[in-house]
Amino acid sequence: MLWKRTMKRHDDSSDWMWSNALTAFDQMERLHRELFQPRCTQALCWEPPADILETTHELLIYVALPGVDARDVRAVIDQGALVVSGHRVLPQALRTAVIHRLELPQGRFERRIPLPAGRYSAADVTSDRGCLVIRLEKTP
Repeated sequence: MLWKRTMKRHDDSSDWMWSNALTAFDQMERLHRELFQPRCTQALCWEPPADILETTHELLIYVALPGVDARDVRAVIDQGALVVSGHRVLPQALRTAVIHRLELPQGRFERRIPLPAGRYSAADVTSDRGCLVIRLEKTP
């Protein structure tokens, strides 16, 4: 009987779907704020999300950096971690525009990514669909 009452209440209410959608949207916004929370120790900066994939011969690191040219990013290996850093700035055309919403982080960024144990050489850095792609070749 409780199930029937619950279903009837949802059928009669036209806003239950809207309420669920708003709740989901609030959860996504909270997660977004947590992901891009400044974590750098030296100066105020943000930390881009990254994926790490390993094949037999290489390590692939994808760092989400939309609007950042690969030539403007510094990537170095430091004490068993890959440190990716740079600066994301607004495109020139948007400098005088009225901004209604700005969700992509701006300014200095830095991400320290611990690497799996091993030795790496021949780094290749490219861009692919808004991601910086770093290929580290494994050495025996």
